[in-house]
Amino acid sequence: MDEPDRNPSNTPPPRLPKNRVVVFLGLAIVGAIADLWSKQAIFAWRGLPGQKDIWWLIDGYFGIETAINLGAVFGIGQGQGVIFATLSVFAGIGILVWLFWFRAAYSMWLTVALGLISGGIIGNLYDRLGLWWQPGYPEAWKSGVRDWVLWQASDQWKWPNFNIADSLLVVGACMLMYQSFFPGVTGYPEVAGLPAEGTGSATPPASNESEPNAPKPSNSEEPTQ
Repeated sequence: MDEPDRNPSNTPPPRLPKNRVVVFLGLAIVGAIADLWSKQAIFAWRGLPGQKDIWWLIDGYFGIETAINLGAVFGIGQGQGVIFATLSVFAGIGILVWLFWFRAAYSMWLTVALGLISGGIIGNLYDRLGLWWQPGYPEAWKSGVRDWVLWQASDQWKWPNFNIADSLLVVGACMLMYQSFFPGVTGYPEVAGLPAEGTGSATPPASNESEPNAPKPSNSEEPTQ
């Protein structure tokens, strides 16, 4: 007898865990709000770039300094703000499709990583679209991103200024990289309703062999007394 189909095509895939949407949206929204609020507060306190000196938290190493980034993360790709804004929109759509259409959200690790990345995308996209820009500011700033975190090893070794959105993007990207190197640790969990890889269906296949303990029929009749 033929073995039954282990993965029938008419079987619907199991539903995503209910908390995945909450986790993803929570990280994306809270991350974006934290980024936008911090940029608004810091720029209101310290002013535009060059208006006030660096406010040091750790003298000579870590402080607050407002800056406008016309490139991507950490100043990469100066002057391509419109292109980066367009790429950010496509990246956001791709993340949603990956998580909820292709069901990457089965993995909590991927859900958290892409939630952080989405928060960073939203925060910087707001600036890329010029929603913070005001008349009187340089025209080039319309597609620039507000940065305020200063970190340096010395006056000669300075890291480009960044913001919370940049940090979310980097942390999320590092999580994706870690997952790619160690998929068995942070990959998809076992999902109820799906057989583990390499195992059969819940119903065992029919066998042509007799049960070991079943009585064997006799071809001769019992002798009469």
